[in-house]
Amino acid sequence: MSTGPATRSRLHRARRWLAKETTGGILLLVAAAASLIWANSPWRASFTALSNTVVGPAALHLDLSLAQWASDGLLAIFFFVVGVELKHEVVAGSLRHPKEAAVPVVAAVGGMVLPAAIYAGIVTVLGDSAALQGWAIPTATDIAFALAVLAIFGRGLPKALRIFLLTLAAVDDLLAIVVIAVFYTDHVNPVPLVVSLASVAVFGLVVRMRRPSPWLLLPLAAAAWGFLHASGIHATIAGVLLGFTIPAIALHGESQSRTHVFDDAIRPISAGIALPIFAFFAAGVTVVDGAGPAALVTSPVFIAVVAGLVIGKVLGVLGATTIVTKLTPLRLPNAIGLRDLLPIGFLTGIGFTVSLLITELSFDEGDHLAAAKLGILVASLLAAVLGAVLLRWDAHQARMADMNLDGVADTDTSPIVAESDDD
Repeated sequence: MSTGPATRSRLHRARRWLAKETTGGILLLVAAAASLIWANSPWRASFTALSNTVVGPAALHLDLSLAQWASDGLLAIFFFVVGVELKHEVVAGSLRHPKEAAVPVVAAVGGMVLPAAIYAGIVTVLGDSAALQGWAIPTATDIAFALAVLAIFGRGLPKALRIFLLTLAAVDDLLAIVVIAVFYTDHVNPVPLVVSLASVAVFGLVVRMRRPSPWLLLPLAAAAWGFLHASGIHATIAGVLLGFTIPAIALHGESQSRTHVFDDAIRPISAGIALPIFAFFAAGVTVVDGAGPAALVTSPVFIAVVAGLVIGKVLGVLGATTIVTKLTPLRLPNAIGLRDLLPIGFLTGIGFTVSLLITELSFDEGDHLAAAKLGILVASLLAAVLGAVLLRWDAHQARMADMNLDGVADTDTSPIVAESDDD
């Protein structure tokens, strides 16, 4: 049954709407709020029952709860988009020139090291050394949320600021993926791992064909995910590996790279379905039972997560950037000054998606898990508000002709503009 022009037009507009940065941020916020309300309502037992509902074939060791399917399965779609985006940036984007990419890369490292150190220091000083395994929770940045806030409140600031944040957040996510693979993998079964990597390799060959068939790509992607899950490594890593195989240079006389094609095709699914469902299950922390809200917000884990995300991130990004630009020949990108990095530093404190994932890998059910999740939600909201306020402040300040102080007048100062349906 074929679809008419009107139906195709509506589907196209729906996909474009779902792919918008502002839409993704709003859907995440709505999903998280809905689960938080349900998880603390008189019907919270039904939320727990839904999260723990097991589906899937036990013979393949895929009898997972719905919450696990969301974090292990749907989140792999998000990580695929991250992998595609990273591949494009490394080959044809902002990371292809090491000198230009150096400053945001250093900023990303600083924005991970200091929050981890603050978290570890606080839980140790406050006598909860058992919570040290959650040291990586405040190191992550949620690309979708951060870019959504920048798109809404950063209007009038130079577009280079978005590229800087995108580069920083992409490197941040890449390092977070490495952290998950290295520090949150208890054991590795080599046979499924080899089969998974072989599936990724074949996927990479098929995706370079003149007309790669989805009937080949989808089973190969599912095999890569399933066997990686069986290997003991978190299955979302399969999404990144598959994303890295997508060609970033146009092939076979095509007008655009396949990283753009796959990004356009998968991003609406990631932003409109995968991430909101993951957020719904992951953010549903119950604070009215157990230790209670007062105990949770005064716990070392809660304090450490909030301090790491809200204070550690901004100080790490600003501190690392200041050091590298003052002590080396490296400079910030064209049209960006250190002043601009204050709101950007707060935006990197929106941990949300990856922070929630690391929390679930760090702690089992209990007060540590609840305190960490509540800390992420509070810190991400606080960082978003502070970042939004400072973006508007920054946009109203006079700008110099040479914001990055490299001795050359800024050239591309085109501003960030509001997204429209036709973008």
